[in-house]
Amino acid sequence: MSYSNTIELARELVRRNSITPDDAGCQEILSERLAESGFSCEPVNSHDVSNLWATRGRNRPLFVFAGHTDVVPTGPLDQWSHPPFEGVIEAGMLHGRGAADMKGSIAAFVTACERLVRKHPDHDGTIGLLITSDEEGEADWGTTVVVDELQERGIHIDMCLVGEPTSVQTLGDTAKIGRRGSLNGKLTLRGKQGHIAYPHLADNPIHSGLDALQELVQTDWDHGNRDFQPTCFQFSNIHGGTGAANVIPGHIDLQFNFRYSPASTHTDLIGRMEEILKRHGMDFRITEGKPAYPYYTTGTELIEAVETAVREVTGITADFSTTGGTSDGRFIAPTGAQVVELGPVNATIHQIDERVSTEDLDRLSHCYERILEKLLVR
Repeated sequence: MSYSNTIELARELVRRNSITPDDAGCQEILSERLAESGFSCEPVNSHDVSNLWATRGRNRPLFVFAGHTDVVPTGPLDQWSHPPFEGVIEAGMLHGRGAADMKGSIAAFVTACERLVRKHPDHDGTIGLLITSDEEGEADWGTTVVVDELQERGIHIDMCLVGEPTSVQTLGDTAKIGRRGSLNGKLTLRGKQGHIAYPHLADNPIHSGLDALQELVQTDWDHGNRDFQPTCFQFSNIHGGTGAANVIPGHIDLQFNFRYSPASTHTDLIGRMEEILKRHGMDFRITEGKPAYPYYTTGTELIEAVETAVREVTGITADFSTTGGTSDGRFIAPTGAQVVELGPVNATIHQIDERVSTEDLDRLSHCYERILEKLLVR
C-alpha cells in the first residue's frame, strides 16, 4: 500500500533507533530532503548531541519549526504489539517509539515546507527548522546550544512552532501557549546508621523524616494564576539503606520535582522547602538541578494563525493552554520569540505501543502549511 509523503517520511524516521541522545541518522535524512527544497542545512553539534539548523530565505520574519529526533527508551520489547522501530502501520495507525513524540510532527514540518516552497517559491521572510537529539535527555547540548549560537550571530527568531504532541482527544483540540517551569533536585536526609535491634543507638532518617516529607507533599505552594495551574511538588525516587535487613540507614536520598507557575520562583520554592525541613529539625542537604523557566505567549499573530489554520483544516477551535510538562520552547521564548506548540494526540506518548493516526499526521502537515501561508505569503 502506498502512503503520503508525510507518512512515508514519518515511518523512515521511526525506523531509526534514536534513543536519546542518539540521532541515529535522522537529521541526515531531513537535511537531504530539505536541501532539495532550497534549504541551507547546517549541523550545530555539541558533545554527543546532534543539532540541525536549516533555513530558506534571508529576510524577516524568521519563522521556525522546532522539534527533536531523539526518543525515550522502549521499555520491555516483549510487551510491544509491534517492534518499536519498524514503523508498522495497522488500522490507520503508525506504531513505534517516537511516532507521536515527535517524529510524526517533524515529518509534517518537512512536507508542509516542501508544498509551501513549490506553491510559493518567493515566499516572504525566512523558514527555519531547529531540530535536536537532546530533548528527551538532559537538554544541555541541544536547542539551548543552537539558540546561543544564533544569538551570537545576531539572528533573532520571531515566531516558533514546536511540534510537541499537544492534542488530547482529537487533532488540534489543544495547543500550548506556555508551560510551567520545572525544577528537579535531590534531597538528602541524614541520620545515624546502626543495628536495627538497637534503635536507641541510631537515628533512622526514614522515621524522623516522615512528618517533614508529609508536609512537603501537602503544602500549597501557590494558587497559580488565570493562565497557569498551581505549582505541583512530587517525589519521584527514594533510596535508602545498605541492602541488609538488619541495618538502620544513615541517610536517605529522595529525588523531587517542582512544576511551578509564574506565581513562584524556583529560589522561593527551595527557600520554603528549607524552612519546612528546619522546622522539623532535619539534618538535610538539597542539591538543585538546572531549572526550566516558565514561559507564556499571548495576543500574537502566531496564535491567530494557528487558531485559524486548525479551524480551516480540522473544523474545530483549538483550546490554548499552559498545562502539561515542559518543552524546548522554554529555551526559545526568552529570546523574545512568539512560541506556540501544536502536535498530534498525546494519549500514548512514552508508553508501550506508542502510536499515532496516519490521517492525523496528514492533516497536521496541512495545518503547518496553512500557518506558513498565513504568516509568510502576502
